[in-house]
Amino acid sequence: MKKIATLLAATAIISTFAFAASAKTFVFCSEASPEGFDPGLYTGGNTFDASAHPVYNRLLEFKKGTTEVEPGLAESYEVSDDGLQYTFKLRKGVKFQTTDFFTPTREFNADDVIFSYERQWKAEHPWNKYVDGAAWEYFAGMGMPELIDKIEKVDDYTVKFTLKRKEAPFLANVAMPFASIMSKEYADKLQADGKMNEMNQKPLGTGPFTFVGYQQDAVIRYKANADYWGGKQPIDDLVFAITTDAAVRYQKLKAGECHLM
Repeated sequence: MKKIATLLAATAIISTFAFAASAKTFVFCSEASPEGFDPGLYTGGNTFDASAHPVYNRLLEFKKGTTEVEPGLAESYEVSDDGLQYTFKLRKGVKFQTTDFFTPTREFNADDVIFSYERQWKAEHPWNKYVDGAAWEYFAGMGMPELIDKIEKVDDYTVKFTLKRKEAPFLANVAMPFASIMSKEYADKLQADGKMNEMNQKPLGTGPFTFVGYQQDAVIRYKANADYWGGKQPIDDLVFAITTDAAVRYQKLKAGECHLM
């Protein structure tokens, strides 16, 4: 009987995913609201699910289902013989998302990488305290402030990190959600307009899905980024249906109101 139950459960899961794959809208019943939409500020998986993974990219990415890194916004990298310098060659032609709240005028480049790291690293940076109580816990917890000696823009598509000591997991660190790359152009516009808090409310990145809107504690909507450098996703719309009760999530899944919980 246990084997039959397991087989039926597996069949149900496969059927759910097959339906989801063919649908143009994918609904995820999430168990909690995100703390915000700036992945550098937080450590929670629910927040990363709603921000880092759909909206943003990192210099390197983890291959799905593994801890092995692969090219992301950096198409390649070199490590010096002494293990202290990491030079990243950036991917050209990467576009930031166009939304109803911002239209980029340039493509991704080295300025965005330096901005994304320095705002977490340097206490005097204008974006370091843009949210009250910002502590950049993940960046600090991975020892990045003490590890990085300097970050240099070699040219528009080359960035070099110099470390104070050898650090075996450094490449894995830059693939983590807190190291998501933000748009410096968007940040500059928000700062000029006196709306810096919107960085944490209206995310904009280079990732596979573009943020559309958030209804507090209820639903987050995204649409596929047609200009995504990795290719448009096979679904058009992504919806997070925030459902805190596990039993209710399960009922929604069985009723076909969501495809994954």
